[in-house]
Amino acid sequence: MKLSKKNMVLVCFMLFALFFGAGNLIFPPFLGQNAGTQTLPALLGFLVTAVVLPVLGVIAVAESDGLEKLCRRVDARFAMVFTVLIYLSIGPGLGIPRAASVPFEMAIAPYLPESASFGLFMLLYSLVFFLVAGWLALAPNKLVERIGKVLTPSLLILLTFVFVNFVFRGDAQVAAPQPAYQSSAFVTGFLEGYNTMDAIAALNFGLVIATTLRSLGVKEKKSVMSYTVRAGIVAGTILATIYAMLSFMGMKSSGVYSLQGNGAWTLRCIVSQLFGTPGAVLLAAIFTLACLTTCVGLITSIAQYLSTLTKHLSYRAWVFVIVGFSFAVCNQGLNTILSISVPVLNAIYPTAIVLIVLGLCDKWIGKNPYIYPFTVGAAGVVGVLYALDQQKLPLGFVKTLFSKLPLYEVGMGWVAASAAMALLGCALPHMMPYFKKAVSGLFHRTSRAS
Repeated sequence: MKLSKKNMVLVCFMLFALFFGAGNLIFPPFLGQNAGTQTLPALLGFLVTAVVLPVLGVIAVAESDGLEKLCRRVDARFAMVFTVLIYLSIGPGLGIPRAASVPFEMAIAPYLPESASFGLFMLLYSLVFFLVAGWLALAPNKLVERIGKVLTPSLLILLTFVFVNFVFRGDAQVAAPQPAYQSSAFVTGFLEGYNTMDAIAALNFGLVIATTLRSLGVKEKKSVMSYTVRAGIVAGTILATIYAMLSFMGMKSSGVYSLQGNGAWTLRCIVSQLFGTPGAVLLAAIFTLACLTTCVGLITSIAQYLSTLTKHLSYRAWVFVIVGFSFAVCNQGLNTILSISVPVLNAIYPTAIVLIVLGLCDKWIGKNPYIYPFTVGAAGVVGVLYALDQQKLPLGFVKTLFSKLPLYEVGMGWVAASAAMALLGCALPHMMPYFKKAVSGLFHRTSRAS
């Protein structure tokens, strides 16, 4: 069946909305403010991990018919452990609570009266947020209509409205780049893209998009893949455009506002300068819309997966469990959530990236039994060690050994390690006959000698 243009647009909007959440709003302006005159190379690096890899991830997972099947190409036990780890980190353990706490702490809390109870307002806001998110997630077959028709267009209109006003009325002064961006702007931007969590989220959303397309009547796998690729390209283009707009505003205001801990401060300053006090309502609407759509997508994809693991809990029941647990974690506070997110992302992001790349190359390497486990194993080991190292844990000679990897100090030592193991995996099938022959010869010589 051929998908109508209207439905194709809605699917593209839905995929964009699933990706565009809390981090996607606050990290690009923060990048622009930090990078200053070096924003362009930093943005290019950011787009690799925040746009290109997520789009490729959606395609790779759709091609593999789900994350678990992709992971099984490494090992069945790895598939179970890594899949659960991904769903927990991007879901109720980290991603979903962050999606709810960011809009409150960044766009609502700063405007509360000093006498107001922060905890009480956070509780009330997150309760309403998760009730709405849960209600939307209970009808996954209506996601494309509700998100694509209403939520995404509203979000894009609001963001464009702020950007156009900034271009014509915003205070502008570009500052010199911060130290991290002076010598390696591209690499720093690349690593900042980790914080959006989108390459990991893509491992969830690939199956959501494929399922949505099938619900719209597209049944053949070839057609599903074709429409998935198109949706990915369009959604990626929208994402890149929004990131460029937000980074531009951060860059242009880098010499106007003092550097703070995150990009929400920059956005608040810009909106306040452009629209005064009513700008708080506008900013709250932008943050809430962006985070709500991502939150719904995460709840839906995780509930769909978990409902296949056990017959005791249905999809509907898992939605309630995920929403309830996320609500509890959310009220622990944004700082607590963010303090956990960075080491977790440093640990699992390299493995996710390598899986995406291998999944896209599967038709060339799928018959080789060594490439998947060798390459993914190398990325996982280096990623975990780097995350532990960043937490100042004593690693002794292990750190000394791994720090010799190229780009290890900037968090990309896994690239060289994975590339080396991929080459070894490619070479082993050709080397094994000679190895077996050598071992056989040695065995015969030993037997004769005895």
